[in-house]
Amino acid sequence: MATLTRYWDAVFAFLAAAAVAGVLTPFAGKLAQRVGAIAFPSARGLARKPTPLLGGLAILAGLLVAALIWMPDTFNLQKAPHSGTIVGVVHTWPLIAGAVLIALVGAIDDIWDLKPIFKLAGQIIAAIVAVHAGATINDLTLPFVGSLQFTDAGGPLAVIWLVALMNIVNLSDGVDGLAAGVCTIDGITFAVIVFSVQGGTSAAAVLAAITAGASLGFLVHNFYPAKIFMGDSGSNLLGYLLGVTAVIGTMKTSAVLALAGPLLILAVPFLDTGFVVAKRLKYGQRPWNADANHFHHRMARIGFSQRKTVFYLYAWTLMLAGVVVALRFVPYSNHHGVYHVGWAVVMGGILLAGAAASVYLVYVLEILKFKSARMIQLRRVDPDATDQDIEKTVERDVATGEFDALDEELPDAQDGESPGDPEDESPE
Repeated sequence: MATLTRYWDAVFAFLAAAAVAGVLTPFAGKLAQRVGAIAFPSARGLARKPTPLLGGLAILAGLLVAALIWMPDTFNLQKAPHSGTIVGVVHTWPLIAGAVLIALVGAIDDIWDLKPIFKLAGQIIAAIVAVHAGATINDLTLPFVGSLQFTDAGGPLAVIWLVALMNIVNLSDGVDGLAAGVCTIDGITFAVIVFSVQGGTSAAAVLAAITAGASLGFLVHNFYPAKIFMGDSGSNLLGYLLGVTAVIGTMKTSAVLALAGPLLILAVPFLDTGFVVAKRLKYGQRPWNADANHFHHRMARIGFSQRKTVFYLYAWTLMLAGVVVALRFVPYSNHHGVYHVGWAVVMGGILLAGAAASVYLVYVLEILKFKSARMIQLRRVDPDATDQDIEKTVERDVATGEFDALDEELPDAQDGESPGDPEDESPE
């Protein structure tokens, strides 16, 4: 009965967080207009109209209300369901205090545009608060390796992880509905996985459900065409919450998905940020400098509308989330070296599907489609250009990510819309 109650706690907390965030988001937008927290068109963004920020404050309100009702003051983390082996104690309200802190730092940045060093300091302090609340990585179970112990490094590792997640979600938040939708999917997936890993009494799963619900409530107002953006107050907050959920939900357990699960669930923002930061470093730029080379920017330039871009990235996130859920629930192995052939084949097919979807989106869709369309465009612009010159230009464009948007006459333009249509752009 207690287990069933906790499952329903997660459902009700999800719905309450969604309702609160959904109701308060318009008020956050009005506050943003009063204090001047407005996102204006920029080279990095895809929109041409000023849009209020501070949507993260509505997400924070959803978190606070749901946590006050359904989260216990403290809760134990188990090594495995019903094992009785306690691997940590989490204090909820210090954990929530870290969330409030990073949301407020983000809100200040939305209003006054803080220097990167001050934002980083705020992220580190919030992460340290979370660590003192119990979100530490003292040991980790890896597939084919076993348990790794981090006796003295657990706190610093958790701080690095949390700061990384805050920046990853922040950097990938660049088009209407993308970050909120991805965090909704990721939060739900974490809730399912954490319940299976820690058992039905897991308050960590309830926190994941609250994160998903608050994201969804905000998404109602943020989906294209967005009436409000979450800003740094929201992206840092969601990165913090997902990072904390991963630490207290899976990383402190004996599950083989302890690290692989969170990495797969969060793969889309991880890969997006990783590619962009690697490119900036390659060309001698600062990693935190804004640019227009994220997945959504590049997909817009090859002719995708915002809706099509976001739905592709949602589908990719769902596919990888499905892989994680399958790894947890498909009985392909007894996790002691014995594999069940039939289920192993099924699991192999699921893994291949996830890998194929990732290759399609990252290479076939973005690179090959762009190359073909770009060559047609360049041929139209300069009919006398040689094939060698065009190929060199295309290779340079693919390497740098710097090229003009493909016009609507090129093949596969979304629903006849021009990628440069002002109504189809967002600065987020």
